[in-house]
This record gives sequence, C-alpha cells and structure tokens, in this order.
Amino acid sequence: MPKNILAEMGSQVGLTPRQANKKEAEEWSRRQSGPMINPSFEPDDFLPQSLSPVKDEKKRPGDKSIFLVNMNEKNIPEVEEYEPYDNRVVDHPTTNMETFLHLMKGSLGTGILAMPKAFSNAGYVVGTVGTIVIGVLCTYCIHILIDSCYVLCKRRKVPSMSYTAAAEAALLEGPDWCKACAPYAAHVVNAFLLVYQIGTCCVYVVFVSENIYFVLTKHFGIDITVIQVMACILLPLILINWVRDLKYLAPLSAIANAVTIVSFGIICYYIFREMPTLDGKVPAGKLANFPLFFGTVLFALEAIGVILPLENEMKTPRDFVGKFGVLNCSMVSIILLYVGMGLFGYLQYGDAAEGSITLNLPGEQILANVVQCLLAFAIFITHGLACYVAIDILWNEYIGIRLLNSKHRLLWEYFIRTTIVLMTFGIAAAVPALELFISLFGALCLSALGLAFPALIQSCTYWYYVSRSERIRMIVKNAIVVVFGALGLVVGTWTSLERIIATFGTDAVSHAVNATVAHVINATVAPDSIGTVALDSNGTVALDLNTTSAQSLT
Repeated sequence: MPKNILAEMGSQVGLTPRQANKKEAEEWSRRQSGPMINPSFEPDDFLPQSLSPVKDEKKRPGDKSIFLVNMNEKNIPEVEEYEPYDNRVVDHPTTNMETFLHLMKGSLGTGILAMPKAFSNAGYVVGTVGTIVIGVLCTYCIHILIDSCYVLCKRRKVPSMSYTAAAEAALLEGPDWCKACAPYAAHVVNAFLLVYQIGTCCVYVVFVSENIYFVLTKHFGIDITVIQVMACILLPLILINWVRDLKYLAPLSAIANAVTIVSFGIICYYIFREMPTLDGKVPAGKLANFPLFFGTVLFALEAIGVILPLENEMKTPRDFVGKFGVLNCSMVSIILLYVGMGLFGYLQYGDAAEGSITLNLPGEQILANVVQCLLAFAIFITHGLACYVAIDILWNEYIGIRLLNSKHRLLWEYFIRTTIVLMTFGIAAAVPALELFISLFGALCLSALGLAFPALIQSCTYWYYVSRSERIRMIVKNAIVVVFGALGLVVGTWTSLERIIATFGTDAVSHAVNATVAHVINATVAPDSIGTVALDSNGTVALDLNTTSAQSLT
C-alpha cells in the first residue's frame, strides 16, 4: 500500500502527479511555484503556443483585468466559440419587418398623444432638441443592453437572456461590491418592471375614462363624472384580464392596431386643418416644468420591456442592431413621429394642450367623437396586454411557485388578476390626471430601466475584460448616463408628485368622493320621494328636501 494513499488516489484523477512520472512532477512543481493564475485559462497541455493570460508589467496590485494572447499573431487556428444566435430555437420566428412593426406598436400609444402637452412644458425649440437628445440616449442604452446580453450569453453558453437574468449575470461579472448585490438584482429589476406596468395600466384607465367622459358630456350632454365612468368600465377590465392566454386577445389586438393607425390619421387632419402658428408659443418653457417634459418623453419613447423579447424572437437577430438595423430604423421613425406630433400639436393648441390631444378635438363633431371612442377601445384592449406582464411577474416569479401543490391555485390566480386591476382602478380614481401620471411613471421607472440599469450592466459585463484605460473611459461614459438617469428619476418623480399633491390634495379628493356619493344616491333613490342630494358651499353632502317631504316631516 502506498505511503500517501490520498496522493495516489489524486493522481488517478489528475489532481496530483505520480511519483514515477518525473516530467509530470516537474510540471506540477512549476505550477505550484509559479504565479497563481485563473485555472480556467490554464491549458491542459503545456505547449508554448497555448492560450494563456499575458503578464502585464504595468498592472497595479489588485487589478484583475484579463488580457488574452492575440492568437492571429501566433498563427494558431481560432478556437470555436459558442454562438447564441445559432442555438436559438423559436417556434414562430419573426421577420425584420414584423419586428419593426412590433417595436413601432410598442412605442406608439398614449405617450405620443401626450407629446403636445410635453412641448407646452418645454417650448417648441427645447422640446424638439430635448426629444431628439433623449431619443438618441435611449437608443444608445438599448444598444449597450443588447450587446451586453449577447456577450453574457456567449460566456454562459445560453441562447438568450431576459432583462432580469442579464442584470444578475452582469453583476456577477463585475467588481466585488457588485457581486454582493447580484442576488438582489433580479428582484430590483422586477420591482421596477412591475411598478412600470401597473403605472401604465393606470394611465390606460384614465385615458379610456377621460375620452368616454368627454364624448358623453360634450356630445350627449350627460351629467356624469370621470370616476363614475371608471366605475362603469371596471367590470369589463376585470373580465378582459381574466383571459389567461394571450392568443385569445390576438384578434382584438390586431383590430386595435388598425384602429390606432386610422385614429392617428384623423388627429393629424385636425392638427393641420388650420395652419399651426408660432403666435403665443414660446421657444423655451419654464425650468420648473422641464422634469414633467422629461418624464413624459421618456414614458413615450421607451419600450425597454419589449426590446429583448422581440430580439429573442427574430429569425435573423443579427439584423436587429447595426447602422441600418431594425432598432435604429424603428427608433429614428419613432423619434420623428414624436417630434412631429409634439411640435405641431403644440403650435396648434398652445398651452391649452391637454394630457391627451384627443381631448382638444372639437367635442361637437361626430368625427372627433369617433376618434375618441376608437382610441378608448384600442387602449382598453391594450390594458389587458400591459396588465398581463404585471400578472406574469407577480404570479410566475413570486406567488404561483409557492402554490404549486395548492388545490385552489387557479382561484388564487384569478384573485391576483382581480387585485391588480382593482389596484390600477383605485390609483387612477384617486389621481385622474393623465399628464401627471405619464410624467410620474416615466421619470420613476424608465429613468432606471431605460438609462441607469443598461449602463450599469455594460460596466459590470466588461469590467475585467478591457484594459485599464478602456475601463476608465467606459466608467466615465456610463457614470454620466447613470447620473443623468438618477437626476431624472429623483427630480422628475418629485416634481410630478408635487403637482399631483397640489392638484389632488386632501380637499380635492374629498370633494370628488362626496360628489360621487351624491350622484349615486340621486341615481338610486327617487328624487321626488325625498329630495335632492347635493354639495354645499363647503363641498360636503347635503340633502335638499322637496316641499312634500318637508311638509310630511313637519
């Protein structure tokens, strides 16, 4: 029996050298005495031309950067690398044109209809330049996010990654303090995505309710409030969000897309029916209103939630990026559409521009009412699609996996779906202001998801894989983006909340609730039998007894 049985057993699996093999023992001794390097880059054979890290004499102590030998210079055949694009298996891949249309649809919605109001906060010159700058910055951040995901997929040998998976994987590749935060990255990204989707649903509830309210009051002369309209559409919203498979919403979504295109054409007709002028318009708005403009434009332009899914479903994903790729072509088109709608809408309606330009259309004309009803229907359908994302995050990531063995799992799912719809309804009823909602959620969520997080992901992805000078340039560049996004988040959120509190303070909310209660009582109780419920000068509910009731009480 050998004296060192552990050494003998280790030699059989290549952990320690056999004593009889002098050459192998020498190599083992050399490994132990030499500088410690990353074992993943240590070659199995010890040929001089093997791939191994290059010792950089200029590196400072503690620098963990990795420099690889340029194999082309040593006339060595390249090692075959994992190619994520070639390993993707998609059941129904989309073409470049289909991806372009999907991206356009994901970016065109309530946001573009709010652009005239955004320009009224910034002015026509600052608004135009600011929209272009923010659009270019958003496009850049999408590019670095796509590139980082591709690099991470190659390293981990996976065909694709979601946003949350990319954030966690990138932090694991970064410096030590980022690695400590990696386990929480997915939860942070999911939290922002969840808040963003719920906020988007709130915007949709307000949009649908305000447009229906506009038609009912202006065209039909019905005495009703926005909150009452919200209450009327609450049950249909719950029912459409009970649909568990999106394929059943696909036909309605196709109709909504066609309706949206036709409605935009009619809105352009009203904008250019009379030539827009510069009279009464300012080139630059007040500085205090710029955060509202920033949040609105960011909400309108960013489609960060659909970027990675669309790229992952492409038939030719290499065509998504590039100078004339799908991403650049779609973003240029989107920026031009947003600048055009915001600029000419502001020049036409000026400071009277509403949170949705549909509310500026003449309420007495049938064509304008048709546009408002059509867009209300289209956004109503889109609410089901946007809420589906929030339900998917909350149910599949956190709640559903804990109820796998529950007999009432399906009932719990419907409960979660209903709760999310009720949440969006409650927030929208408390703050029925479209422009403030759009600015709030644009600044709160998309400053992080669309700007700060992609810059952080790229920095961590390449932290140890670039030279020191390249790393410094990358850190400076991405730090500017992160600071810009953080300022937009803090200042934009603060300004929006400040306007919401000023507009819908405690007195305003109490007055709206009391008005709703009075209207409901008048509708359910016969007025002739008792009297009329109304609000007094202080905004509280008061009972105005009719003559018969007063005499009977006497």
